[in-house]
Amino acid sequence: MISGNTALVALLGQPVSHSLSPAMQNAALKAMGLDWSFLALPCSADDLATVLQGLEAVGCRGLNVTIPHKQAVSQLCKELSPLAQRLGAVNTMTPLPSGGWHGHNTDVEGFVAPLLHNNANWSGTRTVVLGCGGSARAVVAGLQDLNPSEITIVGRRDQTLQPFCSDLQQGRPAHSVQLQPLLDNDPQLQTRIQQADLVVNTTPIGMSSHQPDQGPVLPLGEDIWNNLTAHTVLYDLIYTPRPTPWLQRGEALGCRTYDGLEMLVQQGAAALRSWSGVDEVPVNAMREAALKNLSHP
Repeated sequence: MISGNTALVALLGQPVSHSLSPAMQNAALKAMGLDWSFLALPCSADDLATVLQGLEAVGCRGLNVTIPHKQAVSQLCKELSPLAQRLGAVNTMTPLPSGGWHGHNTDVEGFVAPLLHNNANWSGTRTVVLGCGGSARAVVAGLQDLNPSEITIVGRRDQTLQPFCSDLQQGRPAHSVQLQPLLDNDPQLQTRIQQADLVVNTTPIGMSSHQPDQGPVLPLGEDIWNNLTAHTVLYDLIYTPRPTPWLQRGEALGCRTYDGLEMLVQQGAAALRSWSGVDEVPVNAMREAALKNLSHP
C-alpha cells in the first residue's frame, strides 16, 4: 500500500516499458517490509540532467540506470566508485548526504555471480567475449577479476575494438591477463572458440526482437558452432527468448549454459543492498518475480 510516507526508487532509461526491474524490486521491497516503491521512468537523453535534479529534490532513495544512459549519467554524478570510473558506465546511483549522486556499477557483480556459483574456479581458463559495446565492458571487467589465462574480444570494426581493449586494460597490473582483440572475420576465431572454456555473447543477436531478415539468429552465424565441444560453457546476456537459439545449440552439444536473467537478478540485488544498507536481501523473491513476469508479460 502506497502511503504519504512511501519513498521512491526508480529505473531510468529509454525505453523501460519492457523492464522486469519493477516487478523484481517491488517483490523484494515487500519481503523486506520497506515502505518504498520502485517505478520505471522513461527519460530522454536531453532530459537526463533535469530528471536527476528533480528526483534528488523529492528524496529519491536510489536509481537504476539502463540503456542508453549508463555512460552519460556517469558524467552527471558528483562521485563515482573506482569500478564505475574505470568502466565509464553507471547503472546504480545513491543520493549523497551532501547532495548529488554517487554512481556505481553492479553489472559486473551480476555477471560473475552465476559463474562463481558453487565456488567455481575460472583461474587459468580461456575465455571469448562476443561484442565490444556497453554490456561487454562489465563482462570483461568481471572476467579480468576471475584471472583467466586469456580473454579474446571479438568485434566487427577495428576502430571500435582497439580502443575498447585499451580502455579496459588501463589501470590493470602489468602481469594481469592481456585482452586479445580479434575481428569476427579473422581465421583464428574458429580455433579460439574451439579451445575456449567460456564464450560470452554480449550482442543482441538471438533476441526476440531480432527478426530473421536482420541477420543470423546465432552470433557469428551457424557454421562456426558446429565443432563446439561439451567442455565449453556458453553465457548469453539475452534472456528473451529463454533459451536463445545459440544456447539451444550449445545444450544440444552438451554444453553448460547460462542466460542473462540471473545477471539481471543479481545486479538488482546488489543495487538494493547499496540503497538500503541491508546485506541480506531476498534474492529468491526477486528471481521468482522476474520469472513470473517473464512468462506472463
